[in-house]
Amino acid sequence: MGEHEEYGVARQRFDVADAAPLLLDPQGVVTGWTGEAGRLLAYPAAEAVGRKLADLLTAEDAQRVPDLVERCHRDGGWTGLLTVRRRDGQPVRVAVRITSAEEGHGGARWLALLSELADAPGWDMSRTVLERMVSEAPVGIAIVDTDLRFVWSNAALEQFGGGPPARRLGLRLADIQPGLDAQAVEAQMRHVLETGEPVVGYEHVGHVLSAPLRETAHMLSFTRLEDDRGHPMGVYYTVVDITERHRARQRLALLDRANENIGRSLDLTRTAQELADVAVPGLADLVTVDLLETVLRGAELTPGPLVDTDRVALRRAGHRATEECVPEAVIGIGEVTTYPAGSPPIRCLTTGRPWHAERLDPLDRVWVTDAPGGRRPTFSELGLHSVMIVPVRARGTTLGITTFFRRHGREPFDEQDLRLAEDLVSRAAVCVDNARRYTRERNAALVLQRSLLPHRLPEQDAVEAAACYRPADELTGLGGDWYDLIPLSGARVALVVGEVPGHGIDAAAAMGQLRTAVRTLAAQDLPPEEVLAHLDDLVARSAREEGAEPGAAGSAGTQCVGAGCLYVVYDPVDGGCSMAAAGHPAPAVVLPDGSVTFVDLPQGPPLGVGGPPFEAVELSLVEGSTLALHTDGLLARGETWAVDAGRERLRRALDGAGPLEARCRNVVDALVPARPYDDVALLMARTKRLGTEQVAAWDLDPDPALVADARRTATRQLARWGLDELAFTTELVVSELVTNAIRHATGPIRLRLIRERALVCEVLDSGATAPHLRHPRTTDEGGRGLLLVAQLTQRWGTRFVPDGKIIWAEQSLTELAGLPVAALLE
Repeated sequence: MGEHEEYGVARQRFDVADAAPLLLDPQGVVTGWTGEAGRLLAYPAAEAVGRKLADLLTAEDAQRVPDLVERCHRDGGWTGLLTVRRRDGQPVRVAVRITSAEEGHGGARWLALLSELADAPGWDMSRTVLERMVSEAPVGIAIVDTDLRFVWSNAALEQFGGGPPARRLGLRLADIQPGLDAQAVEAQMRHVLETGEPVVGYEHVGHVLSAPLRETAHMLSFTRLEDDRGHPMGVYYTVVDITERHRARQRLALLDRANENIGRSLDLTRTAQELADVAVPGLADLVTVDLLETVLRGAELTPGPLVDTDRVALRRAGHRATEECVPEAVIGIGEVTTYPAGSPPIRCLTTGRPWHAERLDPLDRVWVTDAPGGRRPTFSELGLHSVMIVPVRARGTTLGITTFFRRHGREPFDEQDLRLAEDLVSRAAVCVDNARRYTRERNAALVLQRSLLPHRLPEQDAVEAAACYRPADELTGLGGDWYDLIPLSGARVALVVGEVPGHGIDAAAAMGQLRTAVRTLAAQDLPPEEVLAHLDDLVARSAREEGAEPGAAGSAGTQCVGAGCLYVVYDPVDGGCSMAAAGHPAPAVVLPDGSVTFVDLPQGPPLGVGGPPFEAVELSLVEGSTLALHTDGLLARGETWAVDAGRERLRRALDGAGPLEARCRNVVDALVPARPYDDVALLMARTKRLGTEQVAAWDLDPDPALVADARRTATRQLARWGLDELAFTTELVVSELVTNAIRHATGPIRLRLIRERALVCEVLDSGATAPHLRHPRTTDEGGRGLLLVAQLTQRWGTRFVPDGKIIWAEQSLTELAGLPVAALLE
């Protein structure tokens, strides 16, 4: 069966209302022409009558005419599709129905009805079919006149409110659905009436009378209806319920906001507050987040839900309410929240499962037992009527609970809301647990930091010192920069600033190794260039032993490769200052008049990379000068920065007065951004001088007979200083040290006493051999001198100087010595 036959069989009726009729004789010749046929094919009657039907068709369909004539005679008619050719040659697709038209005298003629399809299948459907389709469609359909009053609507529109079609007639939208924002909808209708432009996909969100608490969403489309002259007759519009799609979009938007706004920091309380902020008002009117105290401390938790025997300590970590929902009983952030045993919050904590109630008993009181004022209001008093409680669980561990409330006037929570809340809280729970783990690690890191950096700078009289440290790693609070102040013999101090490449715990551990090594080398009283040389050898040897290339990531030993260090020694007796640098910026010097200069210090290579030997410079500082030792992070402004520009900024920042500690902080605040590009350490030291009354020195000849004179001279000096209690011990120390110098060295000898926080006794000789402490047997006649010195003094040692060596010993002035020598000799 061909296409046209199928079309003909499928059609049961043919609507003649819009068809163009014409008459054919039994041979298919046009014998009657109408105006409708003329308008369709553009032929005047004079040209059309007498022509064969085949002449009006395309060549392909013209070949089918004999078959059509035969079928008409056989079947009494034919229905199908043909393509006619207009007078101007343009083809037109038409639906054709041919029926018999018997004349009174018995002659046979055929009536042909032509209906233009106009590339739109379905225009040839009967009006009955179209009306049935519109009336029985599940989509709400209505027609309003130019006054926006209903003239027709289908039955499906009733589901959107407003009653049956008969009740709508003559009324406007606001008359039948007062809860709807009719003004906005009618504004769309007026726009369509005025412009003729259709509006498709207009979304309207609101409430209907059938569900006043439920927010609904509808999609409307509007089309203007016109008469034959193009004048507007009204508006035809359709309505589709898209509430579920609208709610799905809202849920996805809420989850998107949660992904963007929750977990932006690793602060526990802030993360909990972000959860509450995201959920209000999109999901709830009131949200509270309570976390276990152990979570807020960052402590490790036992996996799995809590048990009934656990003592639950909760603290309020987040709270948010709409402006219309301001409960009287609000627990402040950080305050303890106590829930009675068996209450829904405790059940959710112990079971690890969520719970919700669509309708709360209005007479029930809030579960919090420690509400402000001691009074527990009812849910009705607070205007709350629906609740969800979702445990905050991550990685199998319960961290707390999140409670969601809705006020009267909103629909109760349903299962979809509970699933959304679970999804929301589960995402936030991972962020909360990450913050908890970070808090735990950061606490451990801060303990490490306190053990690596000085708790406070040691007390001494050589300099007034202050330090400031700011790491670039805001997560751990640790970096590879360090500073130190080390008291040395002879009232001197060593000032140290250094930096290890990288940030975080690895860099901090490497820094701790270097700092320990520097303090060990400083105890040997080595000059700055030798301290750095030994430190350089230590770093290079550690890297070789660990089998790593310089600069490679790995253990603390390899992390030290490429580190920088500045080592400064200041002597308050004469103001002498010596320093050396290993790949580190030179310090600034602020003179008492406020002028700022930078030391011309030769730059040695970074530690462990090899290169030329380290060089030291010597300078003399007037009293009141301030040394500013810093790491390069103080001047950094990104990956590249100019040294001269950085020094100029530092020069301006150092131009100020006031307490040294405040100046130190001000310099860092002025030069370092809130999130520094690199770790920053700044050590400022204002130099002091020991007065002439605090130092006494004598040149001695290398004659054993003068040892007694040296003892008497030292005793007289102690009497002038009011230190008679130390006379006996000092005489023994002077006697031993001077005798040792006369016996083992040549050339002049110099005795010096320094009264600072300790009494220092120094003996300078030209010898190059350091004495060693011996432990003699009871039968030995000698060898007990240095043993007595070590026992009677606080500390002793040897340091080498260009002229020879100095053997020194210190006695505490806070714990005056007076031990009986006989007891030591037993």
